Amino acid sequence: MTNRILPITVKKQLLHFTPDDSRVVARFFTPGNLKRIESIFDRILILPNDEVKRILGITLKSFSKRHRNIKRIFKDNFDQISKSINLDIDYSLEQKLLIGSYFTMEYSIESAALFNPSIVIHPEQFESDSNRLKVILSFRAVGEGHISSIVFRRGILKNNGDLVVQKKSALVEKVDRIPNPSYHKSDFILKLKELDSFDALKKIMDNLLDEFSFQELKEAIELFRKIKKSKNKKISDKVENAIETLTWLANANYEIKFSPDLDISARVIFPVSNNEIKGLEDARFVFFKNGNGKGKHIYYATYTAYNGFTALPQLIQTTDFCHFKVSVLLGEGSKGKGMALFPRKVNDKFVTISRNDNENLYIMFSDNIKFWEKPILLKPPAFYWEFFQIGNCGSPIETDKGWLLLIHGVGPVRTYTISAILLDLNDPTKVIGLLKEPFLIPDENERNGYVPNVVYSCGAIAHSNQLIIPYAMADSRSGIASLELDDLFQKMTYY
Repeated sequence: MTNRILPITVKKQLLHFTPDDSRVVARFFTPGNLKRIESIFDRILILPNDEVKRILGITLKSFSKRHRNIKRIFKDNFDQISKSINLDIDYSLEQKLLIGSYFTMEYSIESAALFNPSIVIHPEQFESDSNRLKVILSFRAVGEGHISSIVFRRGILKNNGDLVVQKKSALVEKVDRIPNPSYHKSDFILKLKELDSFDALKKIMDNLLDEFSFQELKEAIELFRKIKKSKNKKISDKVENAIETLTWLANANYEIKFSPDLDISARVIFPVSNNEIKGLEDARFVFFKNGNGKGKHIYYATYTAYNGFTALPQLIQTTDFCHFKVSVLLGEGSKGKGMALFPRKVNDKFVTISRNDNENLYIMFSDNIKFWEKPILLKPPAFYWEFFQIGNCGSPIETDKGWLLLIHGVGPVRTYTISAILLDLNDPTKVIGLLKEPFLIPDENERNGYVPNVVYSCGAIAHSNQLIIPYAMADSRSGIASLELDDLFQKMTYY
């Protein structure tokens, strides 16, 4: 008779992260119909000045406490909508602000769900004592139309693994992309070759420096068109499609910057490019250590940009959670969802866990953190609770025994559960230990929600011999679980 291993003791905190429909951002809003836009302008234009001021005053009073600078939002939205019509009238500032208010809408970023969390050490950790660890949690927030964004919370981990979360900001702010970010031509060439578009665009790329701006890219495209026109040569549909791909790629690489005096819980990374118009999904943040001791440590996060049709793997990098750089991931190996970066180089290579075929776990190595190819099979589904598919639950955690990788399995009735495997520290292609059973299963209080029977995480952290796991329940809300690392390792089967 085989002795059954006793289950791992998992502590679930009473702390829950639930959607808050009062957290709203102001978005540009347009009917998309030129005639309707002009009609709105005309209606406001005929209002007496006193009436304009009265309506504007009522509007500002109603919304100024819900946004940090509602006047700036109204003015920016007026500027944006006015580009679509011919303005031959000088509008007063009050008229501009009032018009802008009609092309503004509030969006409740987390009214539907707050889930798929990750957790990392805070960049200002040096201010904490040894028994308390300052941390940042990220979440996937979902609102109307199932648009996903990335939001944050600050917290402190106690020595016993309990998490205390600091009060969130009542205000939420999104920012626009930084104009004219710089691009590396070598990255573009790699992606264009991958998309089979480089040959059609070689003459455009030849007119760009190794590092170029979006404005310079537009100028190179315009020059290409002028040369074709001067020679009475029509640009083929194939080349036009390639140019569209080039512009699409540039729009997918951008930077955003929040004011440092804005609380981190008020910062929301909201979709800003056409590639991610339906959302930013499942960011897996990791604190990346520079092994050579040069420069600052950096935070990376892989996430999936979704436009309603295509999933595009992307990379976020930041040092302070104020300034974020967003890049498209390159290479055949970057296709698919759910990449998770290792927290440092291994044998002088960047390393990532992936699921390239939507079923099995893979591992990849690269000299370039943005370029991935040649996936190596790491682990196929092997147990009943993962027969459908498996994936990672965030970046591996370095321990004395090996790389601890949390995984999720999909079993009967599309039930998601969380388990773990252990990889060799020097050769992480080798699985040296695993749990044959999941340690986190949706219980009766967790299984109901937007997607029933799912527990899921995008990243855990180790502290004081505890493993702290923020996890999602039924794609609706999130909680915190913790367990003893020694207990986890003791219950593993080793090879």
